Amino acid sequence: MKNYILKSSLLFASLMAVGSVVAQNTNSGYFVDEYTYRHQLNPAYGNENEYVAMPVLGNVNFGLQGNLHLKDIFYNVNGQTTTFLNPNVDVNEFMSNIEDKNSIGTNIRLDILSAGFKAFGGYNTIGINARVNTDTSIPRALFSLAKEGVSNNTYDISDFNLHADGYVEVALGHSRNVTDKLRIGAALKFLVGLANVDAEFEKAQLTLGEDAWTAVTNATIQSNVKGMRFTNTVNSSTGHEYVNGVELDGFGIGGFGVAFDLGATYRLNDDWQFSAALLDLGFVSWSNNVVASTNGEQTFTTDIYTFNINDDAVNSFDNEMEKLKNDVSSLYELNNMGNTGSRTRMLGATLNIGAEYTFPLYRPLRFGLLNTTRLLKNFTTTEFRLSANVAPVKIFSAGINFAAGTYGCGFGWLLNLHPKGFNLFAGMDHTFFKVTKQGIPLNSNANFNVGINFPF
Repeated sequence: MKNYILKSSLLFASLMAVGSVVAQNTNSGYFVDEYTYRHQLNPAYGNENEYVAMPVLGNVNFGLQGNLHLKDIFYNVNGQTTTFLNPNVDVNEFMSNIEDKNSIGTNIRLDILSAGFKAFGGYNTIGINARVNTDTSIPRALFSLAKEGVSNNTYDISDFNLHADGYVEVALGHSRNVTDKLRIGAALKFLVGLANVDAEFEKAQLTLGEDAWTAVTNATIQSNVKGMRFTNTVNSSTGHEYVNGVELDGFGIGGFGVAFDLGATYRLNDDWQFSAALLDLGFVSWSNNVVASTNGEQTFTTDIYTFNINDDAVNSFDNEMEKLKNDVSSLYELNNMGNTGSRTRMLGATLNIGAEYTFPLYRPLRFGLLNTTRLLKNFTTTEFRLSANVAPVKIFSAGINFAAGTYGCGFGWLLNLHPKGFNLFAGMDHTFFKVTKQGIPLNSNANFNVGINFPF
């Protein structure tokens, strides 16, 4: 039982996130001269040259973020890689790495087609982008129960949340000078939704006994995936029918929406420039809103699984774990509400505020301070990034930066080669130094951005 809950909960969250498509921008490029995709960080920025992106490879961005790291879950014991559940992994060592709220998210952004050109009194951009984003938050109590086992009869496993949504966007941007100091920009985005999942497990208080267990729960799952439906099973003790899985019959467009990017830059004098942008301010109207819910707080008791603190007993926790298998649904007994129709959900907006200082003794050198705040229910984060950026020659620019925020500190960089006719850039907002044999970063704060474009 003790490692079942964590294993099945993590599995459940992973399965719910599969197929979601959303968002990541490389903040290390915000102040880098002629970084082709600065307009995605602030639509007021325009490029010196027009450009056409290499299809799919114009701007590729993969990212992870969170305070729950792979190195916190996997350990080396006697030369072998094992999970934290291994009894040879010290309890105190493991729990010292676990926060009260443990978050991890994944982001992928692929610019399928992109171009920028000068016309209509300013700079214009066109882009078709596929974006992927998932966020999961796991409470400390879940890890404590999984690792430390049964130390009392009552457990409070609350605030386990998951968000995943996906869409393809068609973005049309325009920026122009209003005065010699002020420049503004905006982008209109038409959104085609592919998938959305919001799971909020607000409460799960478990009271375990030898003959039965009682759960007080409050949870809701809303899923917008075309062709998806929940499957049911029955609690043989109470006759209560509840959700125990999902089925997917085909896949297609799940909704439509619109969003805006708004931005401005203001040059105070030759040395100082200030900027601000609000990105992804919009919504998707989803169809096929399939809901599973406890309908508020509910209490149920079951004797399907019984627990004995004696490891030699027939109904020991380890034996009951085998009976439970991967049935995380038994913790909540969610009611199948079916398809409730359409649902409108706001995107997770991002606010960028920046200040840039040009070094008077060597003007190709600029220093920048950027604050990025992502606004999303249960997963709002903020980060400050201090950077030094240089453009020593016309065809090359670069930047290095130090970041600190919700998920700790990190080191970022970006190199940008942009001679006439060709542009290659590569960078990281959070540089990772250690990876697994499979190439997965051991630290959850890691990303990589690369692109090939053709300026003219």
